[in-house]
Amino acid sequence: MKYDVLYEGAFAMLKVHLNPGESVKAEMGAMVAMSPGVELRGTVDGGLMRGLGRMLSGEKFFFQELTATRGQSEVLLSPGAIGDIQAIELDGSYKLYVQKDGFLAGTHGIQVNTKMQNLTRGLFSGEGFFIIEISGSGTVFLSSFGAIHAINLGPGEEMIIDNGHLVAWPGYMDYKVEKAASGWLNSLTSGEALVCRFRGEGVVLVQSRNPGSFGTWIKSFVPSRP
Repeated sequence: MKYDVLYEGAFAMLKVHLNPGESVKAEMGAMVAMSPGVELRGTVDGGLMRGLGRMLSGEKFFFQELTATRGQSEVLLSPGAIGDIQAIELDGSYKLYVQKDGFLAGTHGIQVNTKMQNLTRGLFSGEGFFIIEISGSGTVFLSSFGAIHAINLGPGEEMIIDNGHLVAWPGYMDYKVEKAASGWLNSLTSGEALVCRFRGEGVVLVQSRNPGSFGTWIKSFVPSRP
């Protein structure tokens, strides 16, 4: 399946080229435009329990499935947030963990589930107890808040990442949640509090903007009630 990521950066849009019979599934409401030969339908994809699981991780219950039924077709897809789109090729050998709202679309063969984190990671990682787990073989399209940057870690290399900037990481990478600074006071007063320490080998995708920080910035302009 051919695709193009248009307007990369803050306002990215995904164009998917569909041959007759090909389909792509996307998050609910992602379709911007489509050829007349495309059939659009809503689907739970995986049944009731998987749908409920996705809701727990912050995703929507339904997907939209777009199938080319009459000739060569095109579909335009766009995420809800202002940010970039990254295509990841999965070969079925590992699972990809993704932040909530990070899944935009996937080709045939991609499964979107949820994974329950342990108590410590669930309470303090910033992602909650459930995160998105993507598996299978095909292409998955991720969306972010801001631009996407890849951090490549070699064997044994470590990187400390603010959890509000995480986008995706492979399931085989080890990570733990810890204080940002040497003590709780420094961690809190620095504005970072808790972070994730990743150990390579692997690639971690991060986003250039933090949704939580952006929300706080927006609230500063909202007049308080008297």
